[in-house]
Amino acid sequence: MVKKFSKDFWWGAATSGPQSEGRFNKKHANVFDYWYEIEPEDFYDQVGPDVTSNFYNSFKEDIALMKEIGLNSVRTSIQWTRLMDDFETGTVDPDGVRFYNDVIDAFLEAGIRPVINLHHFDLPAELYHKYGGWESKEVVDYYVLFAKKCFELFGDRVKDWFTHNEPIVVVQAQYLFEFHYPKVVDGKKAVQVSYNLNLASAKAIQAFREMGLQNNGGRIGIILNLTPTYAASDSQDDLQAAKIAELFNNRMFLDTAVHGEFPSELVDLLTEDGVIWESTPEELAIIKENTIDVLGVNFYHPSRIKKPDIAPNSVGDWMPNRYYDSYEMPGRRMNLDRGWEIYPKALYDIAINIRDNYENIPWFVSENGMGVSREERFLNTEGVIEDDYRIDFIHEHLDWLHQGIEEGSNCFGYHLWTPIDCWSWANAYKNRYGFISTNIHTQIKTIKKSGHWFKTVAENNSLPERNKK
Repeated sequence: MVKKFSKDFWWGAATSGPQSEGRFNKKHANVFDYWYEIEPEDFYDQVGPDVTSNFYNSFKEDIALMKEIGLNSVRTSIQWTRLMDDFETGTVDPDGVRFYNDVIDAFLEAGIRPVINLHHFDLPAELYHKYGGWESKEVVDYYVLFAKKCFELFGDRVKDWFTHNEPIVVVQAQYLFEFHYPKVVDGKKAVQVSYNLNLASAKAIQAFREMGLQNNGGRIGIILNLTPTYAASDSQDDLQAAKIAELFNNRMFLDTAVHGEFPSELVDLLTEDGVIWESTPEELAIIKENTIDVLGVNFYHPSRIKKPDIAPNSVGDWMPNRYYDSYEMPGRRMNLDRGWEIYPKALYDIAINIRDNYENIPWFVSENGMGVSREERFLNTEGVIEDDYRIDFIHEHLDWLHQGIEEGSNCFGYHLWTPIDCWSWANAYKNRYGFISTNIHTQIKTIKKSGHWFKTVAENNSLPERNKK
């Protein structure tokens, strides 16, 4: 049976400035630029951010390819380190302004809605080295200065704004589990960074509304990677572990974004453990009063949780995961290249959770996708990558999403990560995610089978029946 979507449904894809543009004409380094400068061996095949997918130079051709595969909306980000000349005084770089104006205009000319995010892991390195980055509330205010410049310069054409992409990843990767520079392992700092990121989002939303962008059809939100939590069993210990994991990994940002308050159970736990963030009543009021208009949800895999193997009150440095352990469900379906479980029904569970517990806020799937390595294995004689695995993956997720929408969840779009194969931080180009392939040596870009398939979905605004194998 063919499944129809609303006539104004977003069929799109998502990327980011630092992962697509390259460092061309950029005066400042972000933390990933700096990390590559000092430790290039940390990056897969030592491929860094200097060129990435060359979007700075090829955006017109790239946007034409996005149009060719039927995208009606594309999310990217404005690089703080490209737009700003001085982070502390708020002056802008003329070439950065010119570039983002040209990109936004090119999207609009192609009939593609530009969806703009402000912070995609790419903190300016200078602000880390001088202030400690997101550990500092001064940096929060410098971020708001950057946000205001973006609203002022581009708010006449951009209607859909987002403050952060996956802020919990900044916390986990930079302050807990050493995935990203500066590879700090400090639970108390991680908690403060979580608070400061929430505060930065609320202050940017406050600025957006004070500048009146909502009066011109503008709206603002946040993009969160939600990993629905499933307990390993119905035992009380596993259920309690799953509840705490959900508090840290999802609700710490979701509750504040939609309800304006941190979950009380989380605050109580952090207070009892002596690691609660520093806050003021004035800051908490800003968070309370500046909730989001719209939510972006990145979904890749579920989170399966069991009770911890070691007692939470064991002696040692405080970390949130002392309360829970990951659980590998026997018989789970996997993307073995990326190491992530494939569980499309979780997208339905997210839809119902937002409907029932988060005011049925308007939301869209801001990222979903599968990274596969060595995709040249699937080249046909015409030079097209036959990525049927990606088509199946998207189809299954849209099936479950459609069911959630039919049951009343207020979802208005689906964006794949990513339109064109892009640079994936320390993984560089190990795994490919795009509708369009990139040859990183020649920068030749070719539409994959999934791109042609997605065009028919977008043009018909419907999901055809899936071929059963």
